[in-house]
Amino acid sequence: MSKFEVVLLFSPELGSKNLKSDIDKFKNYIKDNSGTIINEEDWGLRDLSYSINKFKKAFYNFIQIEISGNSLDKIKKDLNQSDNILRYLFIKVDKHQELPTKLKYEKK
Repeated sequence: MSKFEVVLLFSPELGSKNLKSDIDKFKNYIKDNSGTIINEEDWGLRDLSYSINKFKKAFYNFIQIEISGNSLDKIKKDLNQSDNILRYLFIKVDKHQELPTKLKYEKK
């Protein structure tokens, strides 16, 4: 099992109920592919550096996971098909960083 840190950017048009539903769906993808969720952090609605699909803001979510690298391809394929996810980033790490992150308390 490899350790990854994942950042998901969700559409700002999602309501809180739909946002939670999409985050839970992602967590289920991880669990269904024999992964574990170590920790997560909601970074809230933030400005984007550049427009993505004509959006200037996005909901950011940070999740620390452990999963085999082979399972990531299936998960990325599902993420690419989602209309509510603007971008995602998987970063392989040797050790997960301590939470809460500095970004959590940064002024929005």
